[in-house]
Amino acid sequence: MVLLKPKRLNPKDVIGLISPASSPDELSRIEKGVKYLESLGYRVKVGNNVGKGYGYLAGTDEERIEDLHSMFKDKNVKAIFTLRGGYGAFRLLDKINYNLIKNNPKIFVGYSEITALQMAFLEKAGLITFAGPMVAVDFYENVSSFTNEMFWATITSNKKLGKLTYPEDQKPLTLVKGMASGRIIGGNLAVFAALLGTPYFPNLTGKILMIEDIGELPYRIDRMLNQLRLAGVFKKAKGIIIGRFVDCHEYDPNKKTLTLGEVIEQYISSLKKPSVYTFPHGHIKDFVTIPFGIRVNLNATKGSVEFAEAAVK
Repeated sequence: MVLLKPKRLNPKDVIGLISPASSPDELSRIEKGVKYLESLGYRVKVGNNVGKGYGYLAGTDEERIEDLHSMFKDKNVKAIFTLRGGYGAFRLLDKINYNLIKNNPKIFVGYSEITALQMAFLEKAGLITFAGPMVAVDFYENVSSFTNEMFWATITSNKKLGKLTYPEDQKPLTLVKGMASGRIIGGNLAVFAALLGTPYFPNLTGKILMIEDIGELPYRIDRMLNQLRLAGVFKKAKGIIIGRFVDCHEYDPNKKTLTLGEVIEQYISSLKKPSVYTFPHGHIKDFVTIPFGIRVNLNATKGSVEFAEAAVK
């Protein structure tokens, strides 16, 4: 498959905002996020259906698809940022016009539930997307200078970033020593694992797999990692990057449990493939933006990751 790099974002370009999964709990975050983007010199277009609700969804499937398609159709919109993750992006996968996306490659940003769309875009349209800040989560107040700086450098420059720098005291831990190179894919573990058996699950052969999650107890992490193991996913990958797993611990002292570390150690270390743990990506304040689909070099021995090419053209 030919991979498509979107064009880099330039000053005064138009950024489209959509909610393809859930809506922000506080709609005021949308306005604050818009003001923040405008303060950086960008113009903003808010999707027609943004702010709507349908249970835990940001509107009906039809309304969310309408906003997604309209942003890809609009020639003035140069990048599409999601407002938040949540639930429901999965429901859109078989309703998306992937030829539209293939013919109009644009910067597409989000993480968590948005993993479903990103893997589908990569598999069906070959589009490189960005696991990066969401407007109503990361850009509405108290913006992380680290997250901010790296994100904009990634989508505004057609020069490769090279070896990544990390937030203070956040160097990844080595699980399995060694070096590996390949295109990086993955995202939220729960969402990624749920794609198995669908036409939207990516080919892991020769790839570097990155996973993260939030709010999943160790036995659930165990179940999902075992699902990937039984499906042969880990065998195909060349290297593993374990991001941050936030609130994934058993807090009830009366319950018998394995620790999160023990679960990850059992599944990942036994693979004997270059692997790191606690890579700064996921539901945390200071995190690395990951362009899914680009070539990366993993030096698990030193805990370093290098972006081997630019993510935009």
